[in-house]
Amino acid sequence: MIKIDALPAFTDNYIWLLQDLDKRRCAVVDPGDAAPVEAWLAANPGWLLSDILITHHHFDHVGGIERLKAATGARVLGPANEKIPGRDVALNDGDKIEVLGYHFDIIEVAGHTLGHIAYIQPDQHWLFSGDTLFAGGCGRLFEGTAEQMYASLSRLVALPEQTQVFCTHEYTLSNLRFAAAVEPENPEISQRLEQVRQWREIGQISLPSCMALERATNPFLRSAQPAVIARIAERDGPGNRSPVQVFAALRTWKNHF
Repeated sequence: MIKIDALPAFTDNYIWLLQDLDKRRCAVVDPGDAAPVEAWLAANPGWLLSDILITHHHFDHVGGIERLKAATGARVLGPANEKIPGRDVALNDGDKIEVLGYHFDIIEVAGHTLGHIAYIQPDQHWLFSGDTLFAGGCGRLFEGTAEQMYASLSRLVALPEQTQVFCTHEYTLSNLRFAAAVEPENPEISQRLEQVRQWREIGQISLPSCMALERATNPFLRSAQPAVIARIAERDGPGNRSPVQVFAALRTWKNHF
């Protein structure tokens, strides 16, 4: 049995901790800071950190790797097309790996960075999406293009609706405020925004999300919806925009929201 918890890091990062309760082994996803993982291991003696899974090269996702690897001997897995410190296994699109007795599928999801990958466990319906898909939003286009990010999100949104989305930042409240500006008449966005606002007021994490909820409330997955197309036309002027062009307009708007 695997238990998944979030270890807070920095101001709004989460390091996902996967725990094999039977064998007392664990794995972490995107440990930008070693300290939260070290603190958990110190508080839970007898546990072995076996694997470190990395989605992309940004420092707030890789900064703790080398210290954790030196202390535990954990195997480091990460994207083949990015420079990942201490990497033991380089992963490409279509690869399959085994972690804590579970198989994961690797897909490339360029956009936020050029070599960004996501980890999918198809039987348990887990998605570790890094900074590509957020709850209610998506990552900024630091290296890739709108076309690349749109294609990446299209791959993720095709996953089953029960897929749990384990992203790596607590951005949900600000993302949903933007979603409400895009679709002010969408009742599911309004309801979700109020729920997340209540959660954050008491310090409750807003993650994981699920794909069904993202399809209904995440504007970056809804660029083919008439209401979203109309909102962009209202802001940016009329035109026969493709879904990719609508997505690009949304991303530009969000950058300055």
